[in-house]
Amino acid sequence: MAADEDEANQLSEAAQSELLIQCEHQFAQLEKLQNEIILTEADWQNPCDASVNRLMATEAELNQWMGEEPKLLTTNSEVLLKAGKEEMVKLCSELEMVVACCEAKRNKLAETKEIEHKWLKEKQQVLEAVTDHFKRLQMERKNQSVHSVLQDMRDKIKKMEVYQKKLLDSLGEVLNNHVPVPQIESSSNSKKKKDVEEETSEDLLSLNDILQLLINQFQNTPHDPYITIDSTFWPPYIEILLRFGIAVRHQENNFKIRLETFC
Repeated sequence: MAADEDEANQLSEAAQSELLIQCEHQFAQLEKLQNEIILTEADWQNPCDASVNRLMATEAELNQWMGEEPKLLTTNSEVLLKAGKEEMVKLCSELEMVVACCEAKRNKLAETKEIEHKWLKEKQQVLEAVTDHFKRLQMERKNQSVHSVLQDMRDKIKKMEVYQKKLLDSLGEVLNNHVPVPQIESSSNSKKKKDVEEETSEDLLSLNDILQLLINQFQNTPHDPYITIDSTFWPPYIEILLRFGIAVRHQENNFKIRLETFC
């Protein structure tokens, strides 16, 4: 069957001979034109004039070809049928490639559509859940009385106060164990001088007491959180608080400090 098709597609000897003769005739005309162009270029002495003349000749030939109707190379029906079949086969192959590309693109779009549909469904479920939760909160808020809200706030404040007291107690315990009240030793043998120094040491505040004063001042009078440094504040403790960013000096009075605002 395939052999019969190949034989049917082959041109007859007469058609092949006619086609070869016409091709030779066309090549002979082409060679004649090329020879004429070469001879014409040899006669031009000025390259500029040669370029202008070549351009004018090209435009004239273009206008001539634009005005002529296209002609077939041959009128032999067998040759035309053969050329038409080959062109149709080529066109069918190109169309098959286009169809394959379109199908691949369609499949890719279908996958993308499925993914987008799944994403939309998940977002709709989330939106429904959030809407239900919002409606439930609205209903609970309507059902709650003013007294219950105030009581809830009081309970939260109380819990925060208990938690704050627990933190302060833990901080005080750590500071008392690791940073005790300063003891100033005397190198003098004078008993009177030693007694004065021991009395001064007893008047000094511990680091825990200083922190407690800063916290109380900050909570009680937030508009004026500064405390005044006097002789009961041991300078090394003040230096520790300032150096580690726990306290800040007043910009105009170096004897005032306040608790740093922690965010």
